[in-house]
Formats: sequence, C-alpha cells, structure tokens
Amino acid sequence: MKKPMEKHLTLREKILENIRDAIISGALKAGSRVSEPDLAERYGISRTPIREAFRQLESEGYLTVIPRRGAVVSDFSEKDVEEFYAIKSILEGYAASRACEKLTPKELDRLQSINDRLAELAAHNDIKAFFKIHNDFHDVFIKAADNEKLRELINSLVTRFQRLRLMSLSLPGRMESSVQEHEKIIEAFRRKDAEAAETLVRKNAVYGGKALMDCGIAVFSPSDAMPMDL
Repeated sequence: MKKPMEKHLTLREKILENIRDAIISGALKAGSRVSEPDLAERYGISRTPIREAFRQLESEGYLTVIPRRGAVVSDFSEKDVEEFYAIKSILEGYAASRACEKLTPKELDRLQSINDRLAELAAHNDIKAFFKIHNDFHDVFIKAADNEKLRELINSLVTRFQRLRLMSLSLPGRMESSVQEHEKIIEAFRRKDAEAAETLVRKNAVYGGKALMDCGIAVFSPSDAMPMDL
C-alpha cells in the first residue's frame, strides 16, 4: 500500500509544479483554461490527484475553479496587488515591532543564517529554493511576536497571494535587494529598535508590490491575451 501512495504524491507534486511554472513563465495567461481531462490523459492517472492539485493551486491564488467551466488561471487587478501588499506590510510590520523585544540570540542567529543562505541562492538564481527559505525568514520573527491570531491572519493572507510574492521575487535583481533589506531588518532587531524594525519590514513589503506593478509582467488579465489550455 505504501508505494502507490508515494507515486500518488509524486504525481500530484509534478502537476502542481508544472502548472505553477507555466503560470509564472507566462505560458498560461490569466483566463486560460487548465483542462482536467487532458491532464488525466497526459499523466495516465485518475482525476482525483488532479482535483487535489487544483484545490491547492486555488488556495495559493493560481487557479479559480468555475462551475461547469473548470479551472482557469486567476487574474489580479492592480488594486488587488496594491491592497494585498498594503495589508501585508501593516500585519508583518506590527509582528516585527512585537518581536523586537522577544527575539532570542538564537533566533537572531537563525535569521542571519537564513539570510546568508538566501544570498547564496540569489547568486545561483535559484528562485524556487529562495522563495521557500524566504518564507522561513519571515516565519521566525512572526512566530516570535507571540500572537497566534496575528500569525494565522498573515499565513492565510500570504498563502492566498503566494503567486504574487513568487512573481515579485522572480524579477531581475529582486532576490539580491531582498537579501540587503533583510540585513537592515536583522540589524534593527539586534538593536531592539522596534520602530525601525517595523518601518523596514513595511517598506520591504510595499517595495515588493511596487516592483511587481512597475514591471508590467502578466499578472493582470490582459485584454488581448489568447487562452492556452494545459
């Protein structure tokens, strides 16, 4: 019974990665249909793991499942992006302020270790690994804020807009600038300067959204986009 389960999980992850990559690269535009039957035929599997993958991708903001039409690539307006990063900056800024007096020397060293690793990944342009570990950096001080409701709110928000965050970090030079911003945040934490930590974390979030809107990549639903099925 164990091997089929491992195969099932592997296929699900493969589907997730393929669809994510197609959306991030722009191969799948906003409004494009992602065909459940075609994927089932391509991978030679039942529709169950595909539906599970669709649910996961919907929770991350990549897909929207529409009754009688199926799954389509989600689109975001500039207003969506602006509002997401504004709320993210407020919540994470508050978390940083709360965490400033609570972060232990071990946690501060952990932040530094994570950022050193991020610098290495940025140098190798490894966006997928960078994105995962980048989340770890924020989790350290959000958890240290010791406010479970706040942590739940932030996790729910960033999961829903994960696609935007990944696309922002994928922009040229964005990983390197993120590492530099983190260094300033760590320094503020070490000084126990709550005001500076909050300001820097809020600026970090706002800049991520601004960079995304300024670059003009295919985040928003383009009127002349040709749907492409996967």
